Amino acid sequence: MHNKTIAELAAGLRAGEFTSEELTRAFIERIKAHDDRLNSYITVTEEQALAQAREADQRIAAGTAGPLTGVPLAHKDIFCTDGVRTSCASKMLDPFIAPYDATVVRKFREAGAVMLGKTNMDEFAMGSSNETSFYGPVKNPWDLGAVPGGSSGGSAAAVAARLAPGATGTDTGGSIRQPAALCGITGLKPTYGRVSRYGMIAFASSLDQAGPMARTAEDCALMLGAMAGFDERDSTCAEQLVDDYICGLNNDLKGLRIGLPKEYFGEGLDAEVAGAVEAAVDEYKKLGAEVVEISLPNTNLAVPTYYVVAPAECSSNLSRMDGVRFGYRCEEPKDLEDLYKRSRGEGFGPEVKRRIMVGAYALSSGYYDAYYLKAQKLRHLISDDFKKAFEQVDVIMGPTAPTPAFNLGEKKDDPVAMYLADIYTIAVNLAGLPGISVPCGFVGKRPVGLQIIGNYFDEARLLNVAHKYQQATDWHLRTPEGF
Repeated sequence: MHNKTIAELAAGLRAGEFTSEELTRAFIERIKAHDDRLNSYITVTEEQALAQAREADQRIAAGTAGPLTGVPLAHKDIFCTDGVRTSCASKMLDPFIAPYDATVVRKFREAGAVMLGKTNMDEFAMGSSNETSFYGPVKNPWDLGAVPGGSSGGSAAAVAARLAPGATGTDTGGSIRQPAALCGITGLKPTYGRVSRYGMIAFASSLDQAGPMARTAEDCALMLGAMAGFDERDSTCAEQLVDDYICGLNNDLKGLRIGLPKEYFGEGLDAEVAGAVEAAVDEYKKLGAEVVEISLPNTNLAVPTYYVVAPAECSSNLSRMDGVRFGYRCEEPKDLEDLYKRSRGEGFGPEVKRRIMVGAYALSSGYYDAYYLKAQKLRHLISDDFKKAFEQVDVIMGPTAPTPAFNLGEKKDDPVAMYLADIYTIAVNLAGLPGISVPCGFVGKRPVGLQIIGNYFDEARLLNVAHKYQQATDWHLRTPEGF
C-alpha cells in the first residue's frame, strides 16, 4: 500500500480494498522500521492517528467521505496541532504543547485526513539543509550521506521514503520546492495568501506560505483543494474562490508558452542539472509547448534582498520567544533581563541567532533606510521583472536548485554557500508567485528538480503543466533503494 499515490489510496479506500485503520497501521509500522535511518519525524501520533482512522472508516461506510477521508498525512512541525508538541525543531519550543489547531491542520482534519505525526525541519524554518534542527539532521533517503534540503526536509524525506503519502510544508524562500527537488518528489508553493497562515508559526510574515508535498502533481492538487481558501483569522489571506484543481489536470498543453530565463542557466548551475532541465523542456516541446527566451534582469539581487527582508521580519516575529509565556525558560534567572538573555541565548540555535542579529541590525536606527527600505525597493524591481515576463509567457521554467543534494556537513559552516542553494527559488517568494518543483532526472543517484513558476493564483495551470509532464515521464515514480 505504501507505494500507492494519494489518489490511488483514496480510490482504494472508497472501493473497500483496505480500511483507513489498516492503511494507517501500515504507515506507522514503516515509520518504526525505517525512520531511525532518516530522522524525518519529530513526533509520531500513533494513538491519535488510529482514532482518526476509525472515524474515517465510519464516514466512508456512511457514504459521507470526501476525497481525502482516511488518507494518512504528516504535518511539518511548524503548524500548531491541538494537544501535540509543536516545536519548530527548536529547543526554545521543545516543551510547547499547542492549545489549538492551525487552519491548515483543521482543514485536513475536517476533510477526514489522518495525521501520522509532525515532521522534522530546520529550526524555525531557517535553513536549506535540515541540519539546524534541535533534534538532529534529516538524511536524504536517496543517499544517507546527503542532505534532504530544507527547511521542509523532514516532510520531503518522509514522502520520498514512503513513510507518508503526502505532507505539508512551508516555503519562505524555497523551503518546499528545494527539498522536493533534492528528494525527488513534487512540492508546490502556492501564491502568497492562497493558504491561511493562521497557526503556522511565523518566520517572515510577508514571505511564508504553506503548501503540499507529495509524489505527484495530482496528489498536490488534491491536497491544495483541502488547504486553500479564505480565512478571516489571517489578514493576509486572499478572498478568492478556490479552483477545482483536479478538473483541469489533463488539459492539452498545445500552444503553452514557456519562458526560459537566461539568468537561470549561467554560472553556478551544475552542468548535469542543466542537462536534466533542458531534457525536461524538450519533453514539453513534444507535448506542443513553445519555448521563449526571457530575461529576469534583477535575479542576482534576489539573495541579498531576501537576506535583509527575511531576517528583519524574523527578528520581529521571534521577539515573542522570551521565556516568559511559553516555551523554554532558563533556570534560576537573577532578574528579568537575565531571564530574557539566557532563555533566548540557550533556547535558539546558531543560525536563528545569526538571522535575528542581522535583522535587528537592518531595522535599527540609522540603518533602516540603508538596508531594509532599500531591500523593499529591490523587491519591487524583482516583482516587476516577473510581471513583464508574464506578458510574454504562460509559465517560467528552470532548475529548482543549482546542484543536486550536497553532502551532510558540506556547507554547514559556510552560510553564504548555504544561502545560494535557494538562488532560483527566493525571487518567487519575494514576488509572491506560485511555483512547483517536479522530479526531472538524476545526477548519479541524487534527484534533480524542474521548477515551474506561474502567474498569481494560477496554481491550476501549474498543476496541469506538471501533471502532463508526469504522465509522459516516470521520474516521480522512482523509489529510493531500501525503502
